[in-house]
Amino acid sequence: MNIQMSTQVLITALGGSNNIEAASHCATRLRLVLKDESILDQAKIDGLDIVKATFSTGGQYQVIIGTGTVNLVYAELSKQLGITEMSTQDVKAASAEKLNLIQRFVKMLSDIFVPIIPAIVAGGLLMGINNLLTAKDLFYVGESLIDKTPALNDLASMINTFSNAAFVFLPVLIGFSATKRFGGNPFLGATLGMIMVHPDLMNAYDANSATSIPYWDIFGMHIEKLGYQGQVLPVLVASYVLAFFEKSFRRFIPAALDMLLTPLFAILVTSILTFIALGPITRELGEWIMFGILWLFNSLGVLGGFLFGFFYAPIVITGMHHSFIALETQLLANMGETGGSFIFPIAAMSNVAQGAAALAAFFIIKDAKMKGVASASGFSALLGITEPAMFGVNLKLRYPFYAAILGSGFASAFIAYQDVLAIALGAAGLPGIISIAPKSLFSYIIGMAIAFTIAFSMTFILAKRQAQKEAM
Repeated sequence: MNIQMSTQVLITALGGSNNIEAASHCATRLRLVLKDESILDQAKIDGLDIVKATFSTGGQYQVIIGTGTVNLVYAELSKQLGITEMSTQDVKAASAEKLNLIQRFVKMLSDIFVPIIPAIVAGGLLMGINNLLTAKDLFYVGESLIDKTPALNDLASMINTFSNAAFVFLPVLIGFSATKRFGGNPFLGATLGMIMVHPDLMNAYDANSATSIPYWDIFGMHIEKLGYQGQVLPVLVASYVLAFFEKSFRRFIPAALDMLLTPLFAILVTSILTFIALGPITRELGEWIMFGILWLFNSLGVLGGFLFGFFYAPIVITGMHHSFIALETQLLANMGETGGSFIFPIAAMSNVAQGAAALAAFFIIKDAKMKGVASASGFSALLGITEPAMFGVNLKLRYPFYAAILGSGFASAFIAYQDVLAIALGAAGLPGIISIAPKSLFSYIIGMAIAFTIAFSMTFILAKRQAQKEAM
């Protein structure tokens, strides 16, 4: 493989160097912002050995190349274009102007929550380990692992403490990330988050069982001394207001006093507004939204599971699935009331179905290059990474995609009927087993088997019908 020559052909097929506004890469893909995507030579791009698949989303044209090789291609691309290395955030900023209002809102949520996912995943998986140690009837009838092995009791207690941290102090994580996204000082955002979960406040998780909530009495106002543990919407709104005040104060405060007065006024004003109005209103609104969606999903039952599973992959194509991150975070942070997240298991059913369809396509298609993509991307999708399978194989051939969404729909209907819930985020696929509530493990495995079997078999059936149509 000649990286230099292949990259040169790629640049030409992309419309030339003048058509490329920005470029970066992630683990597997080139992320490009192009002036005009209509002048691409798609056939020439698809014909390159280094290219596994391409797709356009969120104002970016993405070229899937693969781990390792993408670094070499990007280095050569930068050299030939004469550009300095750009981060993914730089490219996102360059592509933002091409997005509509809804896409910008989804991108905003993605920018805020994607950076904090590792912390939530770590906390959730630790919670899963704790559940493995403490759940009854999982390893022994009527008893848990620590019942049989008391020496593990303190280890379970320690892990439980570790697992709760990310959710108890969730406003600190969101405050940092959101304030940074809104153009403010992220450390002021983290400070605001700390204020919202300060130990002097009543813990939000204790509010429902408390006989009374303490108040501050200020100028005749009774302000609840209630924390915002596990809350998402209040800290999002408060972070936006904090960034707004910080930037506003900086406009008229003299530069010599900026370091002293801007943080003081921004934190003071935002914190007071948060406890007087922003917090109570958005807390109530957030709970309405969360329980409204839960009620809708639970009311529709099996039908709701089927529809969500059936349309999950099309939602991924639009990029709207990033908006689920905020809802999942809220569901996981309030597991005492919600039991966990129904979104993660359905995402896993969709990913497994996409992988199964791509693997079935491997046995059907004749093109050597696409067979290679189908085999590698199929296994990748089973592990939770679906873009190569979805965009490189299933959507190109169409019938594997149809088979996959059918498999996802029926599998999701089954797990909805079985009330399968996740207690953590993670890789939505085969490795997702550790993220599932212990009582739902068996149903989750059956759901994946349903997704795989239907998607795999339907791909052959639809391929046969496609071949009959083409022969007529």
